[in-house]
Amino acid sequence: MIELRGCGKTFPSQNGRGRVVALRGMDLTVRTQEFVCVLGPSGCGKTTLLKTIAGLLPLDEGEVCIDGRPVTGPGPDRAMVFQDFALLPWADVVTNVAFGLELRSVPRPIREQRARELIDAVGLAGFELHYPRQLSGGMQQRVGLARALAVDPKILLMDEPFGSVDAQTRRLLQEDLMALLERTHKTVIFVTHSMDEAVRLGDRVVLMTPRPGQVHDMVDVQLPRPRPPDLDKHPHFAELKDQLWQQLRLMQP
Repeated sequence: MIELRGCGKTFPSQNGRGRVVALRGMDLTVRTQEFVCVLGPSGCGKTTLLKTIAGLLPLDEGEVCIDGRPVTGPGPDRAMVFQDFALLPWADVVTNVAFGLELRSVPRPIREQRARELIDAVGLAGFELHYPRQLSGGMQQRVGLARALAVDPKILLMDEPFGSVDAQTRRLLQEDLMALLERTHKTVIFVTHSMDEAVRLGDRVVLMTPRPGQVHDMVDVQLPRPRPPDLDKHPHFAELKDQLWQQLRLMQP
């Protein structure tokens, strides 16, 4: 279980003459093996929220706890997937996927075997020796997902991972992700700007306020799992998207 209690984070402004409050009084509980999507206006602190859970940013106030233990830095129980792929440009697909295992001093034969299994699982068999520049955006994001899964984290923190690919690829990646999670049973916090994506993927949707970010609403997504291919036709799907849009619309300046 992930628990955020009274979390606050402030940054210096770009001109250095003031402060920007990214999060204030952020309270959130995410249950084990739950898929929570985070939605909110641009600049509301969604990425900051993920980085504090990952242990990449220290909080100014409050705390993040995982299974009752305070987060004091990065740990093997968490892995992040970024929008910009963050792959090693000089390394082939196998090396990129195995990178986290290499940092953990896993022997080369074992880490490469694990990498190849995941490369196959994300649909990239045959591309093991390709470099990032030889892959499409969707393929690069599959590599990023495989790399995160390679270290077998309990928690996946995903920062708009499909935001930079075209609509068709995005839908395929969503389906691939859901299929993988049916087998691996991870806890997921998934930041997105898309109401469609949030409802399609999440068990719950956290709607954040404009900066300083905190929880404005928590919407339960009572749709069947595994999600059917014709989910768009489910009446509750459209209702939830409209509910989220009406709230987001009221937040616009």
